Parts: sequence; C-alpha cells; structure tokens
Amino acid sequence: MQNYTETFDVQLQDLDDLNHVNNVRYVEWIQEISKNHWEKVTSQEIRNEMVWVVKNHNISYHKSAVLGDTIQMNTYIKDNTGPISTRVVEIKNNKTGQLLVNAHTEWCLLDAKTFRPKRVPDAVKTLFL
Repeated sequence: MQNYTETFDVQLQDLDDLNHVNNVRYVEWIQEISKNHWEKVTSQEIRNEMVWVVKNHNISYHKSAVLGDTIQMNTYIKDNTGPISTRVVEIKNNKTGQLLVNAHTEWCLLDAKTFRPKRVPDAVKTLFL
C-alpha cells in the first residue's frame, strides 16, 4: 500500500469553543488529505473520467489537538471492493507521535459523466499499492 503524509500546524480557525480542534475540522482534514492523495497519484485524464463520493465515515477520536500543535496525517487505501474503496486516515501529534484520530472512510467511485457507480479499475488500484 502506498502511504501519503501531510504535516501542518493547528491554526486558530481550527478550534471550537473548548479551544481544541473541532470535530468537523477533523472531517474536513480527512477529506482534504484523501483528495490530495488522489490528485498526487492520478493523472488529469483519470480524474476527468471518475470522481469519488463518501459513502461512510467511521471516526474514532482519541485525544484533542490544540493551537500550536503540529499535526501529521497519514493515509492509505486499505481495500477495494467493486466501486468501494476503504481509506484509512491517521491523525497524530507530530511531536509526541500520539494518535489523535483514526478514520476509516468508504468512498464510492462514480463515472464522472453519468454519476453511476463504477468498479475501481485495476489500473487505479495499482497506483495506490
């Protein structure tokens, strides 16, 4: 499996009323790293032919991140079955290595023109191995 990693600092706009990263922001980060990984690995031609939509997010929150923390996010494709691809995203405190969030998201591949589900092609699967 091919891992993709991003590292960044928690910003003021990431926080909620309790001064820790808002749960909604974690979902945004999960979607952003997934999109960035897809765009890094695939060609524009592939991206013109197929798009992904979320079928299911399963997110476990273990510890809060706060302003000034450096976040390391790692993602990879765990499994592909038919049109469904299961992506894992781990969000950690970069300084301590402590796991903050673990997410498993089921993404459904759609044909970009018809928006009908499409089996993940072997050529795409191979890009993420």
